[in-house]
Amino acid sequence: MSVSSRSRPLVVLTTGEPAGIGPELALMLAASGEALPATLVAVGDPAMLAERALALGLAVELDVIAPEDEIPAPRPGVLPVWPVPLRVPARAGVLEPANGEYVLETLDVAIAACRDGRAGAMVTAPLHKGAIIDGGRPGFTGHTEYLRDACGVEEVVMMLATDAALHGIAAGGPRCPLRVALATTHLPLREVADAITAERLERVLRILDGDLRRHFGIAAPRIVVCGLNPHAGEDGHLGREELDVIAPTLVRLRRQGLDLAGPLPADTLFTPRHLEGADAVLAMYHDQGLPVLKYAGFGRGANITLGLPIVRTSVDHGTALDLAGQGIADPGSLQIAVTLAAEMASRKG
Repeated sequence: MSVSSRSRPLVVLTTGEPAGIGPELALMLAASGEALPATLVAVGDPAMLAERALALGLAVELDVIAPEDEIPAPRPGVLPVWPVPLRVPARAGVLEPANGEYVLETLDVAIAACRDGRAGAMVTAPLHKGAIIDGGRPGFTGHTEYLRDACGVEEVVMMLATDAALHGIAAGGPRCPLRVALATTHLPLREVADAITAERLERVLRILDGDLRRHFGIAAPRIVVCGLNPHAGEDGHLGREELDVIAPTLVRLRRQGLDLAGPLPADTLFTPRHLEGADAVLAMYHDQGLPVLKYAGFGRGANITLGLPIVRTSVDHGTALDLAGQGIADPGSLQIAVTLAAEMASRKG
């Protein structure tokens, strides 16, 4: 059945690293009976999910169905599952690199469903990069880059947002400052400066501007851009990337109609004066912008991959191996990610 023929979009949820909290978050969401604006189907090993539900005392019925079959209407306490078998048995909190390929297969199933129109969006529970690398994929750097390559696009943009930002847009409310995108994603810090090129910045800013319009309904996005160096380079005394690359790129794009502020020092950018009226912040690297956002709303936000031909959201946290199997993980971020994916899919459709 096509997505357009459904009363609500089909959202495919990959259950992530089987030793982490991803499987139990999916089960918790189903057990809660919380009404979602989507028809949800999980991708994972049904036996592992059943074992985890039993261990945690979660009353969840697993409805195992083939990807080509009809998804039944949502029912409280029922989780439809597209089955993918584990490579080796999984234990909560104990990584098994042999299951790295299992995690990637769940992603491939979800990507295929979105690309061929069977699903309107995909949501990913956290994976463990180290386990996938140790399992035989030495070049693996994360969900974002894997999705980029699988969809055959040149550039994607990672953006995280707090629930206040997401709900503000959904309700037509005021602009919210804590929507943070990244110019580079999973790179060692020593490689970041070389990766900040005029070409990359232009691609990232055009994707960010375009998808804020397309997915979030913002008619004229205002984007505030961080500098790379302390004090945004201090007029070249602390680095020249701002003078040679970032500022000239912003000037050129402003002339073409993009509303861009900066480059501004990251240590003062995240203050009310600079964030007033901003729709998003573009940080130059992962740990420049995300710690601020996660401090403000950890567990209450979502990760969105911009620039893809499909809709993908994710939780704002990792595998939390130390919490896995204890029943104390919080499914709040997953619920936000599913709701956002459904909203984006409906807007896209």
